[in-house]
Amino acid sequence: MAFLDVRKKIMGRVWTWTMALMLCLMAASVRSEDPYIYYTWKVTYGTIAPMGVPQQGILINGQFPGPEINSTSNNNVVINVFNNLDEPLLFTWHGVQHRKNSWQDGTLGVQCPIAPGTNYTYHFQVKDQIGTYFYYPTTGLQRAIGGFGGLRIFSRLLIPVPYADPADEYWVLIGDWFGKSHTALKQKLDSGRSIGRPVGVHINGKNGGLEPLYTMEPGKTYKYRICNVGLKDSLNFRIQGHPLKLVETEGSHVVQNNYDSLDVHVGQCYTVLVTADQEPKDYFMVASTRFTKKVLTATRVIRYSNGVGPASGGLPPAPQGWAWSINQFRSFRWNLTASAARPNPQGSYHYGQINITRTIKLVNTVSRANGKLRYGLNGVSHVDTQTPLKLAEYYGVADKVFKYNLISDSPDTAFPDLTVAPNVINATFRDFIEVIFENPGKVIQSYNLDGYSFFALAVEPGKWTPEKRKNYNLLDAISRHTIQVFPNSWAAIMLTFDNAGMWNLRSEMAENRYLGQQLYVSVLSPNRSLRDEYNLPETQLLCGIVKDMPKPPPYSS
Repeated sequence: MAFLDVRKKIMGRVWTWTMALMLCLMAASVRSEDPYIYYTWKVTYGTIAPMGVPQQGILINGQFPGPEINSTSNNNVVINVFNNLDEPLLFTWHGVQHRKNSWQDGTLGVQCPIAPGTNYTYHFQVKDQIGTYFYYPTTGLQRAIGGFGGLRIFSRLLIPVPYADPADEYWVLIGDWFGKSHTALKQKLDSGRSIGRPVGVHINGKNGGLEPLYTMEPGKTYKYRICNVGLKDSLNFRIQGHPLKLVETEGSHVVQNNYDSLDVHVGQCYTVLVTADQEPKDYFMVASTRFTKKVLTATRVIRYSNGVGPASGGLPPAPQGWAWSINQFRSFRWNLTASAARPNPQGSYHYGQINITRTIKLVNTVSRANGKLRYGLNGVSHVDTQTPLKLAEYYGVADKVFKYNLISDSPDTAFPDLTVAPNVINATFRDFIEVIFENPGKVIQSYNLDGYSFFALAVEPGKWTPEKRKNYNLLDAISRHTIQVFPNSWAAIMLTFDNAGMWNLRSEMAENRYLGQQLYVSVLSPNRSLRDEYNLPETQLLCGIVKDMPKPPPYSS
C-alpha cells in the first residue's frame, strides 16, 4: 500500500508538471510574435522615360516603379532604406494603419528625414488589414519622378476571401506625369506659381508600345490591383472588351458589381477581377484624365497566350461628366457577409448606430500669402517644422514648436486670407467623429487620413447642412482611407479615433499638400501606456530642438 501511495503521489506530480508545461507552451505560443518579412532598399537616381523622353527618376533597387511589398495580414514588415540621393528622403505606406505606431508613418510631422548617404530601418505591422495599397516618398515633390510602388496585404489562410483564387495577380499603377524634375516643380511652387498641367499619363511607368504588359490564358480569371499614384488628375481606367468585377477597395471586400470602367481619384486603389473570355488576341488597357479640357490618355497592351492578332478597333470611350462619377461612388457597397482581416466580422460593426461626439467641417481654400500661392484648410495653410510635431509632443516641448487647434470645427467664413502655420488639432482618444469635407472650388479634391480607415458615407453636390445626414449610407458604406470631393460639393465620413499617435490628414493633390492643404491630428491616450501607443523606437532619428535632449520616461505596459 505504501508503494501505491508513493506511486500515486509521483504520478500526481508528473500530471501537475505536465499540465504546467503545456500551459506555459500555450502561453508562449499566444505571446509569440507574428511573422517577419525583410526588405533592403537602395534608393538612387536613374534614367527613366515614361513619356519616351529620358529624364532623371528615383529608382529603388534599380526599379521604376519600385519593388512590390508582398505581405499577409499581421506580418511585421522591416524595410532598411539606404538613401543614395543627394537630398533627404522619407517613405509613407499609403493606407497602412500602423496600429499604435505613428513613428513609422513617414511624414515630416512625425519623422526626421533620412539624410543623404545614411540609412534608416522602418518596422511596422500590417495589423488586421487586407487589400491593395502603395508607398511613395513624401519629402518635397519626389513622388513626381518615381519612388512609388505597390503594397499588397493578403488575407490569412484561416480567413477566406469571397471569390476563387485568381490565376495570377497584376499591378496597374496609373498616374499623370509632368515630364520635369521634381526640383524644377518644387521651384515653381516655392516661387508662388502652380506646377501647371501634366504632359501625359503613364501605366506602370510607361505609355504606349506593342509589347504586352501582361499575358492571360483563355478561360482564366486574373486579379488586377489598380492605384492612382499621380499628382493631380483623376483617371478613368478600363480594359478593351473586358468588364471589371470590383472585389475590394482599400481594405474592404465589396459587393461584386461589374463595371465598364472605374474612376480612380488621386491616392485611391481598387482591386478587380478580369476573365479572359474574349477572342484570343491583344487588347488595350487604357487610363485617361477626367474632368480636364484636354484629355490625356495612356495605353498598354494585354495579350492572350494563344492570341492571333494585335489590338485593334477604337479605344473604349471614357464616361462624361461629374454625375457619372458620383453615381459610381454611390454604387460601391461593403460586403457584409464576407470575412475580414479584423477580429470581428465586418457586418458586426454597426457604425450607423454609434452616437457622434464631434463634427469637424474642413473647407479647402486657395489664396495668396505674401504674394505667393498657398492652399489651406479652414483658413490655415500648414508648414512643416524642423522638429517633427510628434517628437515635440513626446518630449514635452510642443509649445515651443506649434500651437494646437488654430482652426475651428465649424468655420463660417470664406477665408480670403490664410494663416501660414503648423496646423494641428486635438482629438479625444476613442471618440466617434464625423468629418465633413466641403469643396467650394472648381477643381476636384481627394483626401487621405493616415493611420485610419473611415466610413465613406456620402459625396453630394452643394453645401453640407445637418439635414444632409438623411443622405448618408448608414448601413454598408465602404471602410476606406481616401475620399474624393467634387467641385461645389461635400463629402462625409465617420470614424473612431482609436489609434493613438500623430496622424496626417492631407490633400492627395501633391501641389495642394506641398503648399499647405493638410493638417495633423494629435490623438493622445489618457494614460501613457503601451496598450495604447508604442514608445519612441530606440533607432528613431532625432532632429530639431529635441536632438540632444534626454529621452522621456518610457510608457509602461
